[in-house]
Amino acid sequence: MERLLRSRQPLVTIRTFEEDYALGLVRAAALNLGRACWLWTLTAGVRDGLLANAAPIPNTTDPAAALTLLGERERAPLLVTLDLAAHLREPRVLRAARNTLSQAAASGAQLVLIDAVDNLPDVVRAQAVAFDVSLPGDAEIEQIVRGVLRAEHQQRPIQIDISRTGWTTILRNLRGLTRRQVEQIVRDLVAEDRRLDEADINHLLARKRQALQGDGLLEYVEAPVNLDEIGGMTRLKHWLAQRRGALDEKAVAFGLPPPRGVLMLGVQGAGKSLCAKAVAAAWHRPLLRLDAGALYDRYVGESERRLRSALQQAEQMAPLILWIDEIEKAFASAASQSTDGGLSKRMFGALLTWMQEHDKPVFLIATANDIEALPPELLRKGRFDEIFFVDLPGAAARAQIFAIHLRKRGRDPGQFDLDALTASADGFSGAEIEQAIVAALYQAFEKRSGLDTAGVLRALQDSPPLSVTMADRIAALRQWARGRCVPAD
Repeated sequence: MERLLRSRQPLVTIRTFEEDYALGLVRAAALNLGRACWLWTLTAGVRDGLLANAAPIPNTTDPAAALTLLGERERAPLLVTLDLAAHLREPRVLRAARNTLSQAAASGAQLVLIDAVDNLPDVVRAQAVAFDVSLPGDAEIEQIVRGVLRAEHQQRPIQIDISRTGWTTILRNLRGLTRRQVEQIVRDLVAEDRRLDEADINHLLARKRQALQGDGLLEYVEAPVNLDEIGGMTRLKHWLAQRRGALDEKAVAFGLPPPRGVLMLGVQGAGKSLCAKAVAAAWHRPLLRLDAGALYDRYVGESERRLRSALQQAEQMAPLILWIDEIEKAFASAASQSTDGGLSKRMFGALLTWMQEHDKPVFLIATANDIEALPPELLRKGRFDEIFFVDLPGAAARAQIFAIHLRKRGRDPGQFDLDALTASADGFSGAEIEQAIVAALYQAFEKRSGLDTAGVLRALQDSPPLSVTMADRIAALRQWARGRCVPAD
C-alpha cells in the first residue's frame, strides 16, 4: 500500500468485505508517508480520515461534491471513499470522478475506493490499480485468536485447557478465512461454556463449513467413504496410495514436490465423484468443492476476480483436496468460438496459470464426462500428474460393488448369488448397480418380503443401463481414451 501511494497512482481500488481492515491499511500507510487523508461516506460526507471523531465538512455527502472538493485542494491529499462504486453509474458523479482523476494526475492527489463489489464503469476501471487484501497468514491468525481470547477473558473469565497439538490444529483449521470470520468463530467457540479445549475443534470445523458455504464458491464436502468402499479402480487406488503422505511437510523435506492432481474422465455413474470424496477420507484431508457455476458474474472482471479469490482461499487452507466436478461444463465455451465475450477463455486461462504455477499443497481432482467439450490445453502433460479413464466396471469390480452396497444396507453378500448378479449386470455402472439394489428393496418392502437374488435380478432387467441407451457415445469415449489415458482399473 505504501508503494502504491508513494508512486502517486491517481486511482487505487480495493474490493473487500473487510472494510475496517482495508481502511486501517490505508491510514497506516498515509501516516508513515506523512500524507493528509480524507474519508468520504454517504452518511457523513468528507472528514479527516486520521482522526477518530473528526467533524465532517458541510455539504459533502453528495459524492459529486466530495470528488470536486478533492480536485480543488491545494495540497495533494488522499481521499478514501467507502461504497462509492455504485454511485459512479450516475452520469453526474462519473463526470466529477473523471475530472478529479485528471486533476489528480497533474497535482499528485490520489483517490482510494474501498467497496464490497466491483462494478466500476469501464472508463474508470481503465485508470485504476487494483489492490488485493490478502487473507491472514498463520502468524496473524494466531495473533487474532489471542487478541479475541484476551478481550473475551476481560469481559468474563475463560478457561483454556488445550494441548500444543490442539492449539496448532485450531490455528491450522482457521486458514482460508477472513479476519472477521476468524474473530467471530473464536467468539462463538467460547461464548457459552467460556472454555477453549480439544472438543472445540469439531465445533470450529462446523462453523468453518458454514462460513465457506455462505460465500458460495467453495463448499466443504463431507467425505464419509474411503477407497475400500469403491469397487475396482485398482490402478487409481495404487497411484493414490503411493502419494498418500505426499502433501505433508516430511515429503517436502524428503525432496518430493506436492502432487498437483488428477483428471478423471469416463462414463457417467462410474464412480469419479465418489473417488474424490474417498481420496479426501483416505488422505485425512479436507475436501472443498469449487462451484464453477457460482463464479460467473455480470460485472466485467468480477468473475475472474472470484476465481482468483477462490483459488487463493484454497491455498491458504492447504493442505487439502480441491474438487471441480464436471469441469467441462464450467469452461465449455473455452474450447470453441465463445459467445460470452471471451469470459470463459479468460477464466480457463486463469485456472491453467494457477495449475501450472501454484506451489502450495492443493491436490486438484477434476472429473469430466464429455471429452469433446474439454479445451485441449487442459489435457496437455504437466497440467495434471495423471489422466485416468474410468470405464464401466469389469466382472470382478461389479462383484465388489454388489457386496459393498448390500453390506451398506444391512445385508450379508454371502446370502446372494453374486456370480449371477455380476453376469446380469454386464454393462452397468456402479451407480446403476446401486439403484437396482435400491429398487429391489422398494419392491421387497412393498411385498413385505426379504431381499433376495431374484429381486435384484428383476430390478436389473427392468432398467436398461446407459451403455445400451448411449452405446455409440460410450464406444467413442473408449476409443478416444485408448492410448491417451491410464485405465483406472
